[in-house]
Amino acid sequence: MHVTLQRDLTDLSNSVEISSLTVQFGSHTALMDINLTIKSGEFISVIGPNGGGKSTLVRLILGLIQPNIGTIYVFGSKPSDLPSDAFGYVPQIKTADRSFPALPIELVASGLSATWPRKVKGELKEKALDALKTVGAEHLADRPLSRLSGGELQRIYLARSIVRNPKILILDEPATGFDSTAEMDLNKTIENIHKVSDTTIIMVTHDWESAFHHSDRVAVLNKNLICCDTPDSAFSEDALRVAFGHIGHTHEMLFGAKHHH
Repeated sequence: MHVTLQRDLTDLSNSVEISSLTVQFGSHTALMDINLTIKSGEFISVIGPNGGGKSTLVRLILGLIQPNIGTIYVFGSKPSDLPSDAFGYVPQIKTADRSFPALPIELVASGLSATWPRKVKGELKEKALDALKTVGAEHLADRPLSRLSGGELQRIYLARSIVRNPKILILDEPATGFDSTAEMDLNKTIENIHKVSDTTIIMVTHDWESAFHHSDRVAVLNKNLICCDTPDSAFSEDALRVAFGHIGHTHEMLFGAKHHH
């Protein structure tokens, strides 16, 4: 069975298949009748209002919760049946994370070993440095976490999440609380990961501009999946109005100046 699973991880053309899926917590419906297929290697951004079910969708894909109705398959298996290294996950960064007494290279290497690495050397060091290089943070390998900015720390967590070459990378509002320069840097880094690997990337974001410019498709979610389409279609006024209610700016005002890819 395990051998089949490994083959499925590399062979299947769809990374996520969700059919007629509903999630309820008590009397609260978090997601309703969702149908969504994500191809392997796609970059999907997920946008929607607070309470619209974005975090629930992330937890479903990671196998942390089960649907009440419907099915979800990740690479042809139930998410909870997949080996943990099939997934990379980057949560929002909280300031407290910076007080952890460790070096970035140790934090990245811990993504490869079940225990905290006492010494990072040999192949472990090579792989950790390689992941840091991919996210443009090789120079931060030995700088204490407490001396990193939020943007730098997020790169370290990103490196930790890709060090095992996951087949699917999930980012939960990775740039929350960053200034616009750090946010742009992070978006470029994520785009670079997408270019150099065949990893499927699913990014929950409040940053419409980054979703518009970096994604293959954008999923607009408010309990129902309003659409999952090219950025141009997903950011149509109709789709946004259904998801968010009144939209003060037209599509052209939001993205007109940067409409070129």
